[in-house]
Amino acid sequence: MSPPSKLEMQFSAQLLDAGLRDFVTEYRFDLTRRWRFDFAWPGIKVAVELEGGVYSRGRHSRGAGYVKDCDKYNAATLAGWNVYRYTAQHLTSGAAIEITRLALTARAVEIMGRAEGE
Repeated sequence: MSPPSKLEMQFSAQLLDAGLRDFVTEYRFDLTRRWRFDFAWPGIKVAVELEGGVYSRGRHSRGAGYVKDCDKYNAATLAGWNVYRYTAQHLTSGAAIEITRLALTARAVEIMGRAEGE
């Protein structure tokens, strides 16, 4: 594993400041592939991916990297994960924390509702 990126450190600090603490970094969600989420809440299958280099033709915005990301996100969705993708702009604007808080709350309510219906 590589050290956390600037975006990952920024988002981690934002999560902690917002009281959203029970996350796992570099969570490997697929045992047969090396796929990892930047941030994950495994118990409720919510994940965050930070997309760097979107304006500098980084790995996530070039052909082969983009295709591999699509494969990863599609596999995650089929496995029941809700994956949220953010850029530096989302972190700067506060949208990433706002959306993540809403996503975590909605997913927890959804899971609790399912458990009550069983």
